[in-house]
Amino acid sequence: MTVKKDLQKAVAAAESAKGTYAAFAQSTEDKSAQQMFEQMSNDMDRHISQLNSRLSSTAENQMQD
Repeated sequence: MTVKKDLQKAVAAAESAKGTYAAFAQSTEDKSAQQMFEQMSNDMDRHISQLNSRLSSTAENQMQD
């Protein structure tokens, strides 16, 4: 598997986790748990951004080869 495909899979997994955390936050009435899951969802936004940045730079490098 190529680096590009690996990164795409990682992005998809991170997006799935983000959705799961957001759903957990919505489904609980425990304010502390809501905050925890919302923070985890926000953390995934950062992870997704970093993965997409790496995916873009990988694509640019492959175009130069």
